[in-house]
Amino acid sequence: MVQIWSLWREEDGQDIAEYAVMLAVILVIVVGTVRLIGSNANNVFSNVASSIQ
Repeated sequence: MVQIWSLWREEDGQDIAEYAVMLAVILVIVVGTVRLIGSNANNVFSNVASSIQ
């Protein structure tokens, strides 16, 4: 815990914190996009399957 706090106060720690924030933002965007595309793709496949039958 002490090492994390010392990294947080140093400039190197700030770089690590900035990278962590950027990674979190990118993950949120990717997960949101995958969920949106996934639900839309499911609807498309369901519509195609029902029209074939």
